[in-house]
Amino acid sequence: MLLKDRVAVVTGGSSGNGRAVAERFAQEGARVIVADLTETAREGGKTTTDLINESYPGAARFVKCDVSKVAQLENLVMEAERMGGLGIMVNNAGILKKQPVLEATEDVFREMVDVNVKSVLFGSQAAARVMVPRKNGVIINMCSIAGMRGTGGYCHYNLSKGAVRLLTYSLADELGPHGIRVNNVNPGIMRTQMNIEDDPVIGTETGEGYLDLIPARRWGEPDDVASACVYLASDLGKYVMGTSLIVDGGYLRI
Repeated sequence: MLLKDRVAVVTGGSSGNGRAVAERFAQEGARVIVADLTETAREGGKTTTDLINESYPGAARFVKCDVSKVAQLENLVMEAERMGGLGIMVNNAGILKKQPVLEATEDVFREMVDVNVKSVLFGSQAAARVMVPRKNGVIINMCSIAGMRGTGGYCHYNLSKGAVRLLTYSLADELGPHGIRVNNVNPGIMRTQMNIEDDPVIGTETGEGYLDLIPARRWGEPDDVASACVYLASDLGKYVMGTSLIVDGGYLRI
């Protein structure tokens, strides 16, 4: 029960890594707001809130949220305040759209920045506004190894995740003296719909070749990311601030 009686918000919590994070937080005793555009899980099956509440009645609720809208992010924080006070903000929501740089468009650029960067900045701002007076809180930003190394064809994604990484360091420096720990998690190739459907890697002949580059010799699972988030959110990581926790099976090896 590492997160007993804590209140957490997980954006993009209906599917993928966010779904796993929300479930693990509830297992560790937290009450969780699952925020997303839709409650339906991309991988199918029961909703995240239903899964959690079956085992931990009343521990989760769904709040519809377009994270590109600042007012809706602020509403999430107010909902958490009504649940007992926001203790953990996980800015997990993100999208991936590939475009070669010679074909890059402003529309895709704006969408990627709005969802992947703007939401992290203003989600963190909304959280910090209620955490600072209490001098306590945790903010976890979902980055990616794509924010640490550039890859051709991923210009929008690389720049957005690189921005999140540097934003995290800035927030940690500014909010740390107020008792707020800010870190980011950098997943590698995870078994989520982003790597199965949006950017097909897992299950393709070319993609399977990447396994030879991963020392762990397996794809990452959403629960691997959830474990990292539990560590950062709990007192196990109480002296960890302004860091990038890489969860990639050794792929980057840095």
